[in-house]
Amino acid sequence: MVFSHGFGCDQEMWRLLTPAFVDEYKIVLYDHVGFGRSQQAAWDPVRHSQLSTYSRELLEVIDDLGLSDVVFIGHSVASMIGVLAAIEAPDRFSDLVLVGPSPCYIDDARSDYVGGFSAADIDSLLEALDANYFGWSSTMAPVIVGNAERPELAAELRDSFCRTDPGVASTFARATFLSDNRADLALLDVPALVLQCAADSIAPTQVGRYVADHIAVSELVHLRATGHCPNLSAPEETAQAIKAYLGRRSQAP
Repeated sequence: MVFSHGFGCDQEMWRLLTPAFVDEYKIVLYDHVGFGRSQQAAWDPVRHSQLSTYSRELLEVIDDLGLSDVVFIGHSVASMIGVLAAIEAPDRFSDLVLVGPSPCYIDDARSDYVGGFSAADIDSLLEALDANYFGWSSTMAPVIVGNAERPELAAELRDSFCRTDPGVASTFARATFLSDNRADLALLDVPALVLQCAADSIAPTQVGRYVADHIAVSELVHLRATGHCPNLSAPEETAQAIKAYLGRRSQAP
């Protein structure tokens, strides 16, 4: 079971979820290049401006460790990183678990697609990030994580953001918020579970439904958890949903 973190985070963001699976799976945690305890010298501003680079690095982790039948669990943008990797090497994976995925964050009126943001919204978000990354982190963390009654969650996400180099964060933010992977969903043959939170300011309900509808074999589960980080705010519910899905998959003909 390979866990892949989202924007501005690192593998520590999975610490509340992984204990539920250690008795049944080999657990693999890793940091995207440029984040956490990864080798900062390996980060390249050109290569790491594309999500495809991160998907290839995910496959390198899997190959280097000799893994097979991987259950991939990706949060937020890492969901699409996992989708791209599974399209390229479907034989490595048994299932994908996509937590708060979004294939495109920008609304597209031509196709009636709702991504949750206008192009102007994304431009403003990226400009604010570039102008004052640490101030942006303090402002955005509570919005992203939700659960206003639990400020410690926002503080943890803010601190994680602030540990990231601003240049790395800016490049990864553009790779995240300006990517459009909608067409890739139809190319995915690996079964997927889509976990959709309530009141998610980053990936609204319509996005979760879109992802599930455009993957050949998929299941959409709506969590009671609110916000964009159920791995932090509701690890028990998240683990139960994943276990239930994997149980159903193991009994499928």
